Amino acid sequence: MIPSFFSFTKVRVDTTLEIDLHSHLIPGIDDGAKDMQESLALLTALENLGYKKVITTPHIMVDTYCNTREIIEEGLHKLRVAAKNHHLTIAIDAAAEYYLDDGFFEQLKSGEVLTFGDNYLLFETSYMAKPLLFDKMIDKIITLGYKPVMAHPERYRYIENMAMEYKAFKEKGMYFQVNINSFGGHYAKDAKMKAEYLAKQGMIDFLGSDVHHMKQVTTLKKIMQKNTYKNIYKNNVILNRTL
Repeated sequence: MIPSFFSFTKVRVDTTLEIDLHSHLIPGIDDGAKDMQESLALLTALENLGYKKVITTPHIMVDTYCNTREIIEEGLHKLRVAAKNHHLTIAIDAAAEYYLDDGFFEQLKSGEVLTFGDNYLLFETSYMAKPLLFDKMIDKIITLGYKPVMAHPERYRYIENMAMEYKAFKEKGMYFQVNINSFGGHYAKDAKMKAEYLAKQGMIDFLGSDVHHMKQVTTLKKIMQKNTYKNIYKNNVILNRTL
């Protein structure tokens, strides 16, 4: 018989995120929630999943979603008031998801960029082609004192050599925010494979819902109950709860 002092205690890994840093909840300003009713439904669903805070991140894209700090902050104020009137307790902040396009340098120069946490700046690129000035843009973000966070790095089709390219991004000083739904195949097989690779390599810094509509919250709930999701925390230091 093994003495009691040799008994093993299974360490429970806390996989409660509490804070989401990527979503599209401000109504009517991008491809996310269409109206306040949908925004409140999404916030209610996220609160029921255990989230205590969301940092919603509307798109800023030249020629598509020409959002500004003023537009986003006005939308945030209206959303907070509606959420309070709806008796929700979830905290709501806002940053932005910047598209690395022709207008991005001007946005950086303006000094009006929206960041979250410790000066983190969330950005995305085309899914099919890496921007020609990608390295220059990342260097400029860092030079100005921001911390570049690549939104859903698993979704970029132009990344072919995962080991080499993801490592190069990390060496430049980039953080990775992976979408939880990628682990369930929500964005097709390629994104799922890359998400699993990043998790295995310990390269994930933040997890995001990237919620636009209710179907994604339903998928999110299913994935967060699976071992695939819980295993992410074994190799990765997830920073969501530091925000």
